Amino acid sequence: MSISLNPYLNFDGNTKEAVHFYEKALGGKLVGIMTFGDMPADPNHPLTDDMKNRIMHAHLKVGDADLMFSDTFPGMPFQPGDTVQIAIHPREEARAREIFAALEDGGQVVMPLQKTDWSPLYGMVRDKFGVIFQVNVPGEQLQ
Repeated sequence: MSISLNPYLNFDGNTKEAVHFYEKALGGKLVGIMTFGDMPADPNHPLTDDMKNRIMHAHLKVGDADLMFSDTFPGMPFQPGDTVQIAIHPREEARAREIFAALEDGGQVVMPLQKTDWSPLYGMVRDKFGVIFQVNVPGEQLQ
C-alpha cells in the first residue's frame, strides 16, 4: 500500500506572499502555482476578479517534504491559527473511501468524495477532533 501525507496551509488572500516567504525562508523550490482563474469557468459559479487572482493550489518542495497552500474561497470560514490541514494521498480509490469513512465517523463532511478537475476522487472531512483532512487520489498531477 502506498500513501503519503503533507501539510496543507490555508490563507485568506495572501497565499502567494506566504509561498514566496516559505520558499526563501526554508530554501524550498516552487513546483507549481495556480489561481482559481486558471481553472475552467463554471457558469453556475462565476468568479469575481479578486477571486480569479486568489491561489487555488501551490506546491513547494522543501528537501524531500511537500508543502501545499491555498487561499480560502469566499464564504469559507477563515480563522488565523486554524489554517493547517492534512492532505492524504492514497493511490487506490477503494483505500481513499475507507480512510474517508473512518475519518467521517463522529466527524463532519466538508466536501463529499467526488471527481474533480485534478483528481479522480477528492473530498474533505473534519474528524471528531476538529482536524481537517483532504483525501486526494492522485490523478494527472497538477504540480
